[in-house]
Amino acid sequence: MLDILKFSEIVIAILLIAVVLVQNKNVSLNLSDMSNGMWEITKRWPEKILQNMTIVLWVLFILNSVALFLIK
Repeated sequence: MLDILKFSEIVIAILLIAVVLVQNKNVSLNLSDMSNGMWEITKRWPEKILQNMTIVLWVLFILNSVALFLIK
């Protein structure tokens, strides 16, 4: 059981790094660039999928880490 959790921790970490690196880097928090549509930030389906994958992988990573901590 411990070996499975360790292996899944490594796999989840690699997937999480890959998903974060694939995401768009052109997003900025500079509000002076958004003059007209300041609050009109919409995400299309690829960005939504990547964002949801990131959230799911973070939750799995945290749960797996807690499980590893409690088993040891």
